[in-house]
Amino acid sequence: MKTLTLGSTGIVTPQNAFGALPIQRDEIDISIHILRKAYEGGITFFDTARAYSDSEKKIGLALSDVRNNIFIATKTMSQNPEQMKSQLETSLEMLKTDYIDIYQFHCADQCYKPGDGTGMYELMEDFKRQGLIRHIGITAHKIGVAEECIESGLYETLQFPFSYLSSERELALADKCREKNMGFIAMKALAGGIITDSYAAYSFIGQYDNVLPIWGIQRESELLQWLSYMDKTPVMNEEIQRIIAEDRTQLSSNFCRGCGYCMPCPVGIQINNCARMSLMLRRAPLQAWLSEQWQNNMKQIENCLNCGQCRSRCPYELDTPRLLRENYEDYVNVLSGKVNVK
Repeated sequence: MKTLTLGSTGIVTPQNAFGALPIQRDEIDISIHILRKAYEGGITFFDTARAYSDSEKKIGLALSDVRNNIFIATKTMSQNPEQMKSQLETSLEMLKTDYIDIYQFHCADQCYKPGDGTGMYELMEDFKRQGLIRHIGITAHKIGVAEECIESGLYETLQFPFSYLSSERELALADKCREKNMGFIAMKALAGGIITDSYAAYSFIGQYDNVLPIWGIQRESELLQWLSYMDKTPVMNEEIQRIIAEDRTQLSSNFCRGCGYCMPCPVGIQINNCARMSLMLRRAPLQAWLSEQWQNNMKQIENCLNCGQCRSRCPYELDTPRLLRENYEDYVNVLSGKVNVK
């Protein structure tokens, strides 16, 4: 497994990192086991967030005794300095550490700058002066915000969705970060589960020597797959190129990544899966999505109020109500046998 240096941070880590959002769905003992196994397998970079319920706590319980051997990146969705101070204090307590390697504005809808009136960036600088954080980062889902953050020169890392299904404009972010000596952290390298071939996913990202992928891991079986690449790093070949080309033909950048930022829905629609059901029917075990539970979940789309809240919240600026209607129609056709996806 090759290593990379994360821009101006100087952080050197294997190009294979742990995304800790999914472990919030595990029992504590399972999470501790998985995190420890990841560390023992050679993973040194762990990404979490205050918004990921007990994810930070689990990392603290599992890895505090090896704190000096790992890098921890966490995030804040705070809307004001007072809230951010409180969130950092909580993160430090949960993670059982006295510093954060990279502290990131989470899902930022603006590029925070000194003098912008919010006081947010100035507080980040203050945290850094105090030694509470070592590097200032930002995560975004909107391409314009990401580009502005790179050009600003204010941030040491950018975290953005990045996979072989990304648009050319999105892919260009990696090169722009390299030019600015800015670390690039790739989230959603499996495009929210739409990419099902981990070897192909890694082979693509491995072509970028400045991109650090954080793989969302919940199960030990998933971890073992990524750890297997520590010794046998996936490489691009003709077969992988064919898989990527086929996926790019079938898919476009205009699909739901399942991030869930559009939720909650006022009538209880599980938008983050319902709005991409057509893809899941074709790219995941079929029967799992045809259960009575998921039939009921999809039927909830009939109750859509067309309020537009999901559209306004979508960080990818998708027409979510339209996606819901189209996916529901396709789902009904699959159930009735009018469309065969086997």
